[in-house]
This record gives sequence, structure tokens and C-alpha cells, in this order.
Amino acid sequence: MIDLRILIPAGAAWLAAVLFLPFPAGILPIAIGAWVVTGVMLALALARGRRLLVTIAVAFAAIALVATSAFAHSDSRHPPFLLAGNPRLAAATIVTTETVTRNSKHFRATLTSVGDRAVAVPVVVFDGAPKRRTEIGSTLALSGSMKPTAPDEEQSFLVFADGPAHLVAKPPWYLAWANGLRSGLAWAATSLPGDGGSLLPGLAIGDTVAVSPSLSDDLKTSSLSHLTAVSGANCAVVIGLILLAGRAAGLRRSHRVIAAIVVLVGFVVLVTPEPSVLRAAVMAALVLLALARGRPIGGVPVIGVAIIILLTVDPWLARDYGFALSALATVGLVVLSGPLARLLARWMPGWIATVVAVPLAAQLACQPVLIFLNPTVPVYGVIANTLAEPASPVATVVGLAACLTLAVFPPLGHVLAAVAWVPSAWIAAVARFFASLPGARLPWPGGIVGVLVLACITVLVLVLVLAPLRAGARRAIGFVLAVVVVGLVTITGVSNIVQQINRPPDWQIADCDIGQGDAMIVRSAGKVALMDTGPSPALLKTCLDTLGITRIDLLVLSHYDLDHVAGTPVVDHMVDRAIVGPSSGQPRDAEIIRGLLAGGTRVDRVSRGITGRLGDLRWSVIWPLAQLDGIQPGNDACVTVLFEPVGRCEDGCLSSLFVGDLGERPQDLVLEANPALPRVDVIEVAHHGSADQSPEFYRRVSATVGLIGVGLHNRYGHPTQRLFDILASVGTTAERTDLQGLVLVKPGGRAGTVAVWSEHPDAGGPG
Repeated sequence: MIDLRILIPAGAAWLAAVLFLPFPAGILPIAIGAWVVTGVMLALALARGRRLLVTIAVAFAAIALVATSAFAHSDSRHPPFLLAGNPRLAAATIVTTETVTRNSKHFRATLTSVGDRAVAVPVVVFDGAPKRRTEIGSTLALSGSMKPTAPDEEQSFLVFADGPAHLVAKPPWYLAWANGLRSGLAWAATSLPGDGGSLLPGLAIGDTVAVSPSLSDDLKTSSLSHLTAVSGANCAVVIGLILLAGRAAGLRRSHRVIAAIVVLVGFVVLVTPEPSVLRAAVMAALVLLALARGRPIGGVPVIGVAIIILLTVDPWLARDYGFALSALATVGLVVLSGPLARLLARWMPGWIATVVAVPLAAQLACQPVLIFLNPTVPVYGVIANTLAEPASPVATVVGLAACLTLAVFPPLGHVLAAVAWVPSAWIAAVARFFASLPGARLPWPGGIVGVLVLACITVLVLVLVLAPLRAGARRAIGFVLAVVVVGLVTITGVSNIVQQINRPPDWQIADCDIGQGDAMIVRSAGKVALMDTGPSPALLKTCLDTLGITRIDLLVLSHYDLDHVAGTPVVDHMVDRAIVGPSSGQPRDAEIIRGLLAGGTRVDRVSRGITGRLGDLRWSVIWPLAQLDGIQPGNDACVTVLFEPVGRCEDGCLSSLFVGDLGERPQDLVLEANPALPRVDVIEVAHHGSADQSPEFYRRVSATVGLIGVGLHNRYGHPTQRLFDILASVGTTAERTDLQGLVLVKPGGRAGTVAVWSEHPDAGGPG
């Protein structure tokens, strides 16, 4: 029987951190209260000798530890002198915590100094990428402005740089060593064909930079994305190999444990200390310490203690989805995989039952949290994992060996990389196949309701199939389960029918709900234009299918940022003509164009002055200029398109303007280049509602409706209050996809009015 008591304190500390971190003023009272309750419970436990009281005391002690740590770190994470207004960083230094390329729109870092003050503040830096690739641990100098995030966010401030940061110091030797190894494997993998080469670094060391957006989306759809996250399985394989090698070499147990700990530290540095890696490393260290003392230790106590330790060190991990998924998957494997394997063994060979039970246990444990990220359920996830999981350890071990060997003997390293490519290519092929099957993901209610319903169903199913129940209890649980499932199906079905009935058939403009990115559709007289394709092929396909779009007459790719073009492979064979702006020179830009050309699309690079027809609308490119004159490709050179009614549609169609990610300066330049720019009915709000907006631009356009393509709980703080203030000042109504879902726009009942329909009409508006 597995002892689950330690999970009570771990869960209590975790839940408490989630609840109190948004309210920093209440953290100290919570810490003091938890310590008082801990003392009282311990006294009662000693007096009465009851285990329940001990468990309660330990739970409050865990809460007290995490709250005390959060209070102790509050000033260092949010220094008071940085909270005064919007402080300027005239001279600041940061240390990168991820690899940064010259085209990175944002990156994570630690702010280490502001002027002559030393700090240690986690930040996200925008528009500050150096002109050359910069590795983890590099010290950079920059200037700019700062904006604090919510108190519970993992990064404390958003930094908006004035320009590219400058390298001040290279990474320390141990990070330089790890950076070199990662770069070596990434370089070797690029010489290997297809998806297998791009996926290999992710399987071996968690480096997913080379994974294409479409493959990443297919991995998520087939429930295989966890294979590219370094977890306890990777740590277990590495440590197991070291322990076995030490035993074969005749080393004493203490020496084997020391060697394993040293290798574990090196492994964490190599793969970077992400939340899942930290959780796995702490668990592995606890197991090794227990081995050193010669005492066996159960999996559940290790998980519980590891969670408490990590939350005490960094309470903000409590709100990290990666940490949650990693911990829940491990609990699922330890608690559920054995019983599920024994149950399945009644109908299949034992080894097959084990292979099926492992991914099923992890899927059941993680799915309620995954609903928060994507309110759908993967239909083929267990089957896909059953086929892919056996290949994962081979790709991990051989890929890691290739990573290490490439640094000392490249010929052998390339051979090992080629061997690891085989299981890597297999995993990618499995992901592609199952993601392409019909009904790969079933829709599910989002938010806390969807999580609670799925958790309820999961618990009922597990109790029904695993618990030793009497016939009456089994029938009662089966009845409750049937009621919940039938009720969910009925509610979902009725909701979909009502939504389809209410959805206006004569819509003219659609803003797809595709997360943090843009994908908008203009429709006129049977012709369709798609403005950007968003960050997710699957979400774009869902939107197109929902609206019945099977052919695209005009595709506009405003610029090549992934949140605007990553969904393009979905429409490669659907587009007649595509217009694009200046390329940033990256290989992925050319890859996007090659895919369109292969599908028979005519692709034209355009600039201001190009025009055309879309049904009863005339479209005109009003930016960029043919000669950029200092304007860099990217946000500032977004293809900006104006749609105006013509002919018989002149009095009955909407005018619209799509601007991509234009910032304040290029918006003003657009006004200079187009002095007769007319007002429009609908405008695409630039850059997902960032603060970098020109009030004069929105005043001149004076749109009735502003469409904001933005992702829920995005890390950038989009859309911003400054943007809402600008829109309010000119009478433009904001419609945002993060809260409202799919948004459809059509002419109103009276001339000059606009009607809006959305999936969640009660959730709109600012803030």
C-alpha cells in the first residue's frame, strides 16, 4: 500500500502559494499564523499521539516555510526603488537565462545592476536582442524602461529596451562548457534529414529551438510534447548508468553516490535548470542520499519532500505550468501505473500492459491541468505514447552520448547522432500521423469548470476500475459517472448548436482565437483574404473549419515573426496568391515561402502602392515603402493593408485596416506616407495591444471596432491599459480574443454602424 500522507503537506503548501502570492501584503500574516498553528498541532500530536495531528502539523509547517520564503524574497524580487512609476534604466546589466538570437523578440534574463545598485531580479526583455547569438549566462548592458508584472508572475518586470543590448562579459566557464556542448549537438542535428534531426536535441537535452512550429503543434496534439522536456526519466537514466558503471568498476557505494551527484549537477547545467529539471534533480538527489545511508526510500515521499523543498527555495514555481505537469506526471507514474498495469494484464500480455499503463497514468494525472492550457482532450494520446515511449530512452541516451562525444571525438559523435536520429524520426512520424487523424482532439469546457469536471470524471473512473468495491457501491459510482458524462455531452452539444445558430452567417471580418498572435479573415462576395496565420497550425485549422473556409484567394503575411506565420503550413495548398514584405534573412522565412510555392501559390513581395480586388472590396498596400531607408525588416516594416468597399458594395460593406505589429514610430510614418488615409470601420489593433502605439494614428483612423488578437495570461501584459486609453479617447470599441474567443464583425442594422458577435460576449472589454 502506497503511503500518500506526505502529499498532503506538499499539496497544502502548493495551494497556499498559488492563493497568497497574488496578495503580497498578506504573506507575512499567513506565515506567522501557519507557524503558530504548526506549534499548536505539534503540541496536540505529542499529547495525544495521533498521526492525523502530525500530518496537519507538517502541512502547516510546509505552508509556513513557503510563506516565509516568499516574504523574505519579496523585496529582492520587487526592489522598492524600481516600483516608483515607470523607471528608466539608463545603465543596467542583465545575465541571460536562455539562448538569445538576433531575431528574438523577447528573452528571459536576470537584472543584476541598475546604475550602481546591485540587484537580482528576474525579467523579460523586449526588443533588446544583441546583434549576434548570445548564450546562456552572458552579461549584457542595456538601457530602457521597466514595467512591474503581477506579484505572482515568475518574472518580476518587463524591460523594454531602447535598442540591442551589448555584450559585457561571456558566460562563466561551466556555462560556456555546457553552451558549447549544446551548440555542437544542435549543429550535428541540422545535418540530419527531416523532423528527426530537428527533434533530436529536444529528446536528448531538452533543446527545442530547431523544432518547427508545425511539429511542435503535432507533438502537443498527439500528447507527445512531454518527451522534449527533460524530466525524472532522463535523470534516472543518467544516474542509473553512472551507478551501474561504478559498480562494474568496483567502487564503494559512497563513491558511486558522490560520482552520481557530480554527474547530476553537470547534467542539470547542460540541460538548463528548468522547473521540471529542478524537480527531477532534487528527487534524484534525495534518492542518492538515501542510498548513501543504505536505506530504501519510496517514490511518493521523495516527490512530496522535493515539492516542499523547491517551493521553499522558489515559491513562484507554484504557478509554473511546467513544474505542475512534471510533478503530477511523476505522481501519476508512481501511484497509478502499477495498478493500471495489473488491471490491463487481465486482457493482454504483461509487458504490453506496462507499456500502455505508463503513458496512461501520466496522461490521467496531467490532463486536468492541460485543460487550462488548451481546452481539448487528445483522443489518440495513449496510443501515440505507447508507440513512441519505447524509442524515447534510446534517443535520450544515445543523443546525450553524441552530445558529449562531439566535443572530444567528432567522427564518433556524428555516428552516435545518426543512430539517435532513428528513434527521433520514429517519434516525429508517430506525432505527425496521429495529429493528422480526424478528431485528434475533442473540445472540452475551459476554465475551472472544465478542470473540475474532468478531475471528477477521472477520479470516478479510477475508483470504479481500481478500487475493491461492493456491487452496490460500484453501481452507484457507475450511475454518477454516467450522469456526469451524459450531462457534459448534452451541455456541450447544446452549447455548440446554440453557438452555430447564433453565429451570423453574413459576417465580413473574423478574428480567430489562436492564442498570442494574429489570424484575421476578410470575406466579400465569396472571396476570402487571410491576414497572417498565427502561432499554431492546429488552432488556425480549427478556426478555418469552424467558419467553413476551404479556399483562400489572398494571404497577407505582415512579417515573419512566428506568432504571425507559424500556422502557414496548414494553408499551403489552399492559397491562390500571397503577398509578403521584406524578409529578415532567416532560413525559416524561406521555408515559409517554399511551402506556399510548393502548394501552387503565387507569392509576391509588395510595398506601398500595390492594389487589388477581393470581391466587392479594393485592397491597397499602404506600408512599407519600397525603399526602407533605415526601417528594419520585422515589426516596423509590416505589410499594412487597407480594405475599402467599391461598386455595389460601397454602402453595405465594412472598411478595415490591418497593421500587424507596427509600433508608434512606424505608425506615424504611415500617416506621413498616406496623408489621405481614410477612417475605417474596423482596425486590427497593432502588436496585440502593446503600449507602443501612436494616439494620432488611431485618432486619424477613428475605427468603430478594434480587434485585438491576444493570448490569455500572456507574459507580455498585452493588451495594455495605455492601449485601452487610446482606443477610448477616439471612441473605438475593443474586442479581444483572449476573453471573447472567436470574434465576427458585420455591418449593423443602420448605415455606418458595426455589429459584433463573439463566442463569449459577456467577457469582453478592457482589463
